[in-house]
Amino acid sequence: MHFEILVEDASGKIALNSIVKKILGSKNNPGKAYTWRIFAYKGIGRIPKNLKPSIDAQKRILLDRLPEILRGYGKSLPKKDNCVVVLVDLDRRDCKQFKGELLSILHSCRPAPLTKFRLAIEEMEAWFMGDRNALIKAFPKANQKVLSSYSQDSICGTWEMLANSIYPGGASALKKTGWPRPGIEKCSWAEKIAPLMDIDSNKSKSFQVFRDCLRQLAAGKFST
Repeated sequence: MHFEILVEDASGKIALNSIVKKILGSKNNPGKAYTWRIFAYKGIGRIPKNLKPSIDAQKRILLDRLPEILRGYGKSLPKKDNCVVVLVDLDRRDCKQFKGELLSILHSCRPAPLTKFRLAIEEMEAWFMGDRNALIKAFPKANQKVLSSYSQDSICGTWEMLANSIYPGGASALKKTGWPRPGIEKCSWAEKIAPLMDIDSNKSKSFQVFRDCLRQLAAGKFST
């Protein structure tokens, strides 16, 4: 099985480079061979009206380009032993409505590639918060009070809570530095935390759904 994995930003790709290997690597699937490629975009953007791209393709904004991307995969990627996995942050969207909008893009493709949409709730930083041991190993001086106040996979400004626990001065100080510093820090967090994560004990439900999706596909199970 080969996976084409699309993620909205650089920090997501950095995290997935470690996470996907843990899920599909030889340790979890002895004797099996899986391949994958991970593509990072420069932001999530929005689904274009009438499913027609509205910006320059070179800008690489994921949702803006998604109709064209999936149509391209539909023409070039055989369904057998290939799957496209689109991972995006839910942020503050309505989960059911957003999933329906994503599926509408897929249903518009003729032919449609085998595609799974998975949402990090609220943001991928929730996956880091879901493995407290890995987080503490990466950042031994993390603010335990802030971490204890976090409700897993809640809509609460997750990356800000993570910043409040590990960044000097917290999220407010990081935001004051201006772009691109927050993005650089997010990449650093992914580099330090993701390699330490235990994929079988992560408390994030959205992480579990992503993990189990890859495992089921690798085993030849193609449920929704």
